Amino acid sequence: MNLPNALALFRIVMVVPIMSFTRADQIEYHFVIAAGFFLVAAFTDFLDGYLARRTTGGTVLGAFLDTTADKIMVTGTLLALVSVDHVSIWPAAIIIFREFTVMALRGVVAQRGGLIAPSTWGKIKAFTQYGALFFAFLRFPEKWGPWYFDQYLMLIAVIATIGSAWGYITAFWSIVRTEPTEVKT
Repeated sequence: MNLPNALALFRIVMVVPIMSFTRADQIEYHFVIAAGFFLVAAFTDFLDGYLARRTTGGTVLGAFLDTTADKIMVTGTLLALVSVDHVSIWPAAIIIFREFTVMALRGVVAQRGGLIAPSTWGKIKAFTQYGALFFAFLRFPEKWGPWYFDQYLMLIAVIATIGSAWGYITAFWSIVRTEPTEVKT
C-alpha cells in the first residue's frame, strides 16, 4: 500500500462523514462541516495523482482505486445533496449516468488489454464538479436571477461532464465495437 493508494481509500472513507453531516440538520453549521470534509477529500484526489506521477508513475491498482474513489465520492455527495434539496435530481442523474458509462467503458477497454488514461476533459470535469458540489453545501442565501450561484456552477459541471463522456466514448468507440477476446483465468 503506497501513499497515493491510501489517499484514494481515505477519499472513499470520507464519503461517510460528508453524507452524515449533510443530513445532520440538528448540528449547527452542518453544511459547513460537510463542505470541509468534502474539500479535504477533493484535495486528496489532486494530491494522490501528483504523488503517483512523482513516485511510481502510477499503477493499475492505483488507477482503479483513484477512479473508483472519485466516483464513490461524487455519487455519495450528490445523493446527499439531492436529499436536502441542494442539488436537482437532473444534474445528479446526468453526472451519475456519466460515471457508470465511463466505468463500463474502462472495463471493456481493460478487458481488451487497453487502459484509459485521464483526459483533459476528465480533469476539467472533476474540477467543475468539485467546485459546484462545494458551493452547493455553502449555498448563498440569495438567488442570482432564477438560480442560486451553485446551480450555475452545476450547469457548467454538467456541460463538462457531458463533454468528458463524449470525449471518452468517441476516443474508444472503435475498441468497444471490436469482437471480444476470451480471457483465460
